[in-house]
Amino acid sequence: MNTPQRRWEDEFPQQKRRMRKGMYILPSLFTAANIAAGYYAIAQSMLGDAQSFWHFDHAAKAIGFAVVADGLDGRIARMTNTTSDFGRELDSLADVITFGVAPAILAWMWGFRMLADAPSQEIHTRLIQLGLIATFIFLVAGASRLARFNIQTNPQPSNPGRPGRKYFVGMPIPAGAGVVAAVVHFDRGQPLPYWWLAPAWLGILVLVAFLMVSTWRFYSFKDLNMRSRHPFQIIILICGSGALVWFYSEYVLFILAISYMLSGIITRFSYAVRRRRAEPSYKEAAEPR
Repeated sequence: MNTPQRRWEDEFPQQKRRMRKGMYILPSLFTAANIAAGYYAIAQSMLGDAQSFWHFDHAAKAIGFAVVADGLDGRIARMTNTTSDFGRELDSLADVITFGVAPAILAWMWGFRMLADAPSQEIHTRLIQLGLIATFIFLVAGASRLARFNIQTNPQPSNPGRPGRKYFVGMPIPAGAGVVAAVVHFDRGQPLPYWWLAPAWLGILVLVAFLMVSTWRFYSFKDLNMRSRHPFQIIILICGSGALVWFYSEYVLFILAISYMLSGIITRFSYAVRRRRAEPSYKEAAEPR
């Protein structure tokens, strides 16, 4: 008598359940929108030139929309209890595209590829080459920041902050991409008009890359509870901020992006100053009398 052949599903019921479970649609749609914005930003960056510079502005706006979508997909997944390993991995891959590759291409095309003529061809060529190196460093730093974020369970910044508040260890990659997008959007996509501005742009890219891989603290805004009660003045503040962004986006977003970047630098150096001032008192207390 032939024994019935056991199926793979009978031997591994847990794997069968996981395969049938699939992915959660709602947060994955926001992640897909994130990828679409990154792809659109790359396409617009490649279409831009000195005459059609508005393509660069469109790319910067797409990255800005992606920052919003990236912040929403995680919150929606937690609010609807639809978090999953698949969603986290998909979100990380999307961030590499949208906040790594897309801003790196935009930064190079806008700040170096369309650079105004330098005093000599050699200087012009060197600036373009250094721009490639700087944007590559930005991309690698962003990918490294994501990899570190995925493997750390309870990261602690090198300069601890206020207890009870949640912080990022290192500047998050969406914020780094936001700096690039905000600078490009501030100038409405017009490439750098003078060649001597290219070293400053190169320095900003390297600084953002360093902040992403650093262990300095940046406020995460994760302790803001949108489901709890708040004073009614908050809705007025939110509406007013939205109106400012709508009518003066190039100025407001530039100030917000640069302020967030500088916040990590200021808190790090203020912590170092306080620690240095506190060291003599510790030494005096430890000395025998």
